[in-house]
This record gives sequence, C-alpha cells and structure tokens, in this order.
Amino acid sequence: MNILYGAYTLLTGGLFISCFPPFWIYTRLSGRYGENLKERLGHVSPKLLQTLSGSPRIWIHAVSLGEVNVTAPIVEALRRIMPGCSVIISTTTKHGRELARETFEEDIPIVYAPIDFIGSVRKALSRVHPDVLVFLETEIWPAWLTEARRMGIKTALVNGRISVRSIGGYLKFRSFFREVLRNVDAFSMISEEDGARIRSMGADQNKIEINGNAKYDLLASLAEPAMETEMRQILNLEASHPVFVAGSTHSGEEAMVLDAYERIVGEFPDTVLIIAPRHIERTPEIGSLFERRGLRYQLRSELDIGKAKRTEPAIIINTFGELFKLYSVGTVVFCGASLVPLGGQNPLEAAVWGKVVFYGPSMEDFLDAKALLEDVGAGVPVLSPEMLAEKAIWFLKNPDALKTYGDRAREAVIRNQNAAEKHARVIAGLV
Repeated sequence: MNILYGAYTLLTGGLFISCFPPFWIYTRLSGRYGENLKERLGHVSPKLLQTLSGSPRIWIHAVSLGEVNVTAPIVEALRRIMPGCSVIISTTTKHGRELARETFEEDIPIVYAPIDFIGSVRKALSRVHPDVLVFLETEIWPAWLTEARRMGIKTALVNGRISVRSIGGYLKFRSFFREVLRNVDAFSMISEEDGARIRSMGADQNKIEINGNAKYDLLASLAEPAMETEMRQILNLEASHPVFVAGSTHSGEEAMVLDAYERIVGEFPDTVLIIAPRHIERTPEIGSLFERRGLRYQLRSELDIGKAKRTEPAIIINTFGELFKLYSVGTVVFCGASLVPLGGQNPLEAAVWGKVVFYGPSMEDFLDAKALLEDVGAGVPVLSPEMLAEKAIWFLKNPDALKTYGDRAREAVIRNQNAAEKHARVIAGLV
C-alpha cells in the first residue's frame, strides 16, 4: 500500500502544485469559485464547527443532487437511532450544495468537500474530526479513506453501488483499489450484484451487507398530489389530453423521442410532449431539432401561473430541479440515457407516481430498479423509437391496463422502503 498510495499522492500532489497557481489567478480575476476555494482546500469554518455539538459526530459526503436526496432519509433514521448525534454534510457540486441547504436549512452544516489531495484532506479531517466518515453510492476517494484510517476515523460506503459500466475500469486497477478498500470499515450495498462487484474489487466479504436502495424511502414521501396540481396549472394541461414525458434525455435520444411522438400524435392528436434533457445547456440544440422537423414548442422558462400559458403541443424543460414533479403529469413516461448506451436513469422516480415507465436496453446503472418493476410486471422495456410508439399507443388505447401497470409500479416502490433505516444502523454500528 505504501508504494501504491505513495504513487497516488505524488500524482495528485503534482497536479495540485501545477494547477493551483493558474486556477487561483483565474478565481481572482473572474470572481468565480472563490467563495468555495477555501473549503475545497480543507479550511472548514470554526463558526460552522460550533454547530456540531452532539455526539457521535458523523460526516456524510453526498456529491450532487442524487446523493443529497438519498442523504435525507438516512439522516432522519440516524437521528431516530442516535438522538444525540451531530451531522455535517459535504457536497462537490454547486447544485448539490444548494439542494442540501434547501433540504436541511440551518439544521445541518453544509460544506464543499476537500479535493482528494493529502494536504486538503488532512486539514479538513483534523478540523471536523468525525467519529464516522460516510461516503454515498460510488464515492471511493483514496486520500480521504487512507487519512481517515490513520486518524482513527471509522469509514463506510453506504447505499453503495458499482455499475456494470464502471466495474471494468475499477478492475484494471484492482491492486490499487483492493488496498484502498481495506481502509473501509463497512460496505452497505444496494443489491447482491453491487456487493459482488465491490468484492471483485477487493473488498472484504465480511464487511459487506446488502440493504437496498434508500432512494425508495425518499420517493414515496415526496410524491405529493399538490405537485401534480401545480405542474398542470403551470403547463396548462387539460386532464383529457395525454402527456408524454421524456426525462433525462441525452444527445441522440431526442430525435428518437420525436420519432415516437410523431407516430403517437397520428393516433392521439391532443398528446402533449414534455422533453426534459439531462443537461439543460443543450436546449438550443433540441430546439433546432424541433424546428428542422417543423414542430412547434415552448420553453419551460417562458411559462408560469398568471403569466404566459402553454399554447404549443410540446415543451422543452430548460429549468433545474423539476423532473420529479414533471413525472406526476405524465400519462406515459420514458426514462432517458437508455436508448443510447449511457446506463439509464432511475425509473422509480416516475413509478412512485403510479406511471407506466418505458426505458431502453441500456439500464446498467439501475438494474435493481429495473428488476423491481419488471418483477411485478410494471416496467416496459423498448428497443427502438418504433417500439416505444407502438407500446405507448397500445397503453393509451387501453386505459385500464395503463392504470393497472401504474398501480403496480407505485406499490412496488412503497413495498421496498426502509433501506435508509438499514444503512443508518450500519453507520451506528461503527460508533
């Protein structure tokens, strides 16, 4: 481990020394990133640390939006199990930080995670000095884990998953990751497959537990009828009009979605299309795609209650944080990143609303969710835009089947709750 970790430390140290001076100059000249630079270098504010008065002290690292959403039910469970505990949460992205602040308000301190450079990590850990350091999902940071072990801090990978697409890359450096994973005290994984993959990377079998996906817990509590009412008003949707929602689409998929949509409106002319791209900066590209086909659309940013109303048959979502709400108004829902080889998106975000969920063949990142739906006959895999259109039309012609599939989907999500409690007990067991 000394040789491997030494090589990693030299590499990250060299990159830090060479990149930091020009980056610092950039922050001074542009005014960007300066507000979080100190935290990324490990300088956690003493004022912030004063709010960590309870014991044990638990640091949870949630990279971005998805991980922050998982954090909420786990924190809730931790507080039930250990009422006196204090929690600090770190994020990597700006949007993750904003969601964390919105979710936990002033109740829990939120910081930017230190970069995985030995100097930054040591400074942050020595200032916070948690009893347990928790990483969510696929976060495996060599410096964090190694330095935490040296400081006597327990570590856990919680709601852990290793995707089919990423395991090959990890196994190329198995010798390195085997040594890194020795620093982890507990692996609380989502599925048996995730457990097998982390074991193949070198994790100790005796430290691995299978405890399900905490995202299920959050979804059931978030799906409030008021959200659907709000979105129907904002988007001016008639109850009698079918709504085709395509969520988290990627480059190449929008064209396929439009292929399917054009066939669907041939049978159901009142169908409203809502496309929510995974990256909203691609909005102009998607708009051009509509225009080349002679299809009319509006942008979500143009619409709001009491302001401009939707008058066109299609909407491109160019705002953040509304996909979950959008699924509530869908009659049929397609989850993107699946008709292109990108691993898919979480179909349960739509399923919990009682929706029929369509997805393509590339669902490697959400095999557990896919299996959950298909086991109860609620997920609809499609191989092409033609199949997507064909199956959507069939369901629209058979509303009873549409409702039955949707009810099964919601019930499947609700039945598979309480994973957050299990993950929280793994964390508590390390104290």
